[in-house]
Amino acid sequence: MKGQGFVMNSIWAIILAVVIGFAVSGLLGIVVVPWLHKLKFGQTILDIGPNWHKEKQGTPTMGGIMFIAATLIAVAVVLITDKIMGGDIVAEGIIMANAARVKLYGGILMAITFGLIGFFDDYIKVVKKRNLGLTAMQKTILQFLTCAGYLTSLALIEKPYIFIPFVGNREYWAIPVFFLFGIIVIYATVNAVNFTDGVDGLCASVTLTASVAFATCAILQKYMGISIVAAALAGACAGYLIWNWHPAKVMMGDTGSMFLGGLIVAFAFGIDCPIILIPIGIIYVIEGLSDVIQILYFKKTGGKRLFKMAPIHHHFEMSGWSEKKIVVIFSLVNLIGGAIGVALMYYGRV
Repeated sequence: MKGQGFVMNSIWAIILAVVIGFAVSGLLGIVVVPWLHKLKFGQTILDIGPNWHKEKQGTPTMGGIMFIAATLIAVAVVLITDKIMGGDIVAEGIIMANAARVKLYGGILMAITFGLIGFFDDYIKVVKKRNLGLTAMQKTILQFLTCAGYLTSLALIEKPYIFIPFVGNREYWAIPVFFLFGIIVIYATVNAVNFTDGVDGLCASVTLTASVAFATCAILQKYMGISIVAAALAGACAGYLIWNWHPAKVMMGDTGSMFLGGLIVAFAFGIDCPIILIPIGIIYVIEGLSDVIQILYFKKTGGKRLFKMAPIHHHFEMSGWSEKKIVVIFSLVNLIGGAIGVALMYYGRV
């Protein structure tokens, strides 16, 4: 039966995406890590960070190119194979096929663009041997332009709407509302993911759990293209962890963290439910809010700090938690958040 064949093909496509993503990312480390060492693309550690982080000075950065390449290769192989076999898994079972394609490829392009912004930031840091790359204004302008470009592609293909669990699809009140909401969500998510990259293995582990949740949610929403990309990213993050687990042999840099942020938020918009980022990316939310709260509290109290250090993973470091413990606990919390997100998408269908 056609329905059974579709399910079987989808399962194999997801498995293939995970396996290729993991294998390519893990194997790339054999070449990329020594290459970054040779180029002397070492990480510069902030003076305000924990003292023991100084030991990481010189660890190769820009390692994010490993899982970026692995994700893109895995997706390309799966989709090309599907096409050769006569399938169209991206649009299968979807009424608005063109919209599904725009959400998929537009989301990937947005993530790549964010990754390029991160790359320029990393490159300036490495060349000038300082921890400040692009200025805050330069980075913000580039990020806003990227957000606007992606949201424009969505607005042009169909009338923007949002899926709310237990409520259903609801159109935005007006296009300006869609753009304002979208820019805030995308900008906040990308930077929150960037904040999460501060401990060996943390950002990749948390993103792995988020990707698994989004892959599942995409299946529920019948967006198989999104599910395949999420599966590929999960595999790529797992392969990258071979090299990034404490003590890290390579760091992802802004190149990697901004790509991850862009792709994670693309998944949320790709399944028409950006608010699901709250449970599925609960650690990103906590990391981002902890930084904002710390700054506001500091200004409000005239120099006092609520946390020993922000983002919050550094607070736990300063409290005596090992990096491995932080990664395990934070990943488990995000895994629970992901399960809640999947449950909301499943039981919230109307």
